Amino acid sequence: MTEHSKNIPDHKPRPWVDLLVSIIIPSVILMKLSGDEYLGNTWALLVGLAFPMGWGLFELIRYRKKNFIAVLGVISVGLTGGIGLLAIDARWLAIKEAAVPLAIGIAVLISTRTRYPLVRTLLYNPNVLDTAKIQQSLKERGCEEEFDSRLLKASYFFAGTFLFSAIMNYILARWIVTSPSGTQAFNEELGRMTLVSYPMIAIPSMVMMIAIFFYLWRSIRRLTGHTLEEVLAPHLAEKEDRKS
Repeated sequence: MTEHSKNIPDHKPRPWVDLLVSIIIPSVILMKLSGDEYLGNTWALLVGLAFPMGWGLFELIRYRKKNFIAVLGVISVGLTGGIGLLAIDARWLAIKEAAVPLAIGIAVLISTRTRYPLVRTLLYNPNVLDTAKIQQSLKERGCEEEFDSRLLKASYFFAGTFLFSAIMNYILARWIVTSPSGTQAFNEELGRMTLVSYPMIAIPSMVMMIAIFFYLWRSIRRLTGHTLEEVLAPHLAEKEDRKS
């Protein structure tokens, strides 16, 4: 480990903070403060989108999370702001909402043809699992090829979750955001769409992700004979030991 990497703080998931900063606060600002008696259309849009944009940039800079998906998230918020501020046809918002998860899904599929499939980076990685131990057990049992086949199938499932998000994002945007961009109604509808997208898209996608991880874990257990505790990443295993 280099001195530079030692100085990077560990990234601990904070789902409630993410939910508050990226969904709830922007939605409230857009829906409640877009009137002329409050912030007005332009300032409400700028202030509302500043929260997810600022949070995304903070995560990228502080934790060096310079990955494809994190960068796309920041770009997505920037494009939303551009559509509203430049009064571009609101139909482009639906296209943008679908394009971002679709781009990630395509990247997942393309990555399966490379040495570094994204499913390994996001689900099967040393921060979660003791991949070295798993690979050693697979090699000893002669199951490496079968595991690679299951990992490829998990990649297809993974890409499918983003396809689901793309379709639902497009439908939701077309259904809710119907007013011209640059208006108070557009801001309010954008806030409503942001709020509704969490239970309608984010939660189902999260459930699908958990199901994919469970499929991957079942494959590891079947092919290596290890329990989950035996193949957790060393730092996670230590935490479990301290709890027990």
